[in-house]
Amino acid sequence: MATVLLLRHGRTTANATGELAGRLPVELDEAGRGQAQRVGERLRKLPFAAVVTSPLVRCRQTLELALPDIVPEVDEGLIECGYGDWEGRPLKELTGEPLWPVVQQHPSAAVFPNGEAMAAMSARAVATIRRWDAHVTATHGPEALWLACSHGDVIKAIVADAMGLHLDEFQRLVADPASVSVIRYTPTRPFLVRLNDTADLSALIPPKPAEGALPESDAAVGGGAGGGA
Repeated sequence: MATVLLLRHGRTTANATGELAGRLPVELDEAGRGQAQRVGERLRKLPFAAVVTSPLVRCRQTLELALPDIVPEVDEGLIECGYGDWEGRPLKELTGEPLWPVVQQHPSAAVFPNGEAMAAMSARAVATIRRWDAHVTATHGPEALWLACSHGDVIKAIVADAMGLHLDEFQRLVADPASVSVIRYTPTRPFLVRLNDTADLSALIPPKPAEGALPESDAAVGGGAGGGA
């Protein structure tokens, strides 16, 4: 099946001030705009079959700077977690809330006041990515690359699912601003190709299958030659 690159938006004004943006219309700050331009230098080398984004302005700004010649599809399924009454508040203030340790240690049980459950966020994000991946594969073939621009917790939840981790483990993962995480889905299981990556991405272009190549669901014993071989 196709390979998806999960791009987190660049740094925002809320990131810079330590506030929880949630679904508020916060924009990229100067550092975030620079991050988006730099990641774009790497992303523009890749032949994307589709580009999809969260509807929030920080994701759309990131793609406008990174891939200015592409008009992305907007999908509500990639929107940030609905943090409800927590939105717009400083993180250092939120650490005193009774829900904070639940979010950190047992996020599958966390439901934000007047907001979304983290388990619901994870379910709809994973369903959205898998739906798009199946569509891209059916339309463009199993060697296609596509990109989804979303948010830190959303990307971490998608990665946790791909790794077979319970949602309660997803806080162990990191998705920095303007980082790329890469997942290749197959008929039986996903493979995490990159996590929180800021390096060169050209090796992600899949080589043509060689004679006697392994089934795509099988891992190469010994590690294999890598995507650039």
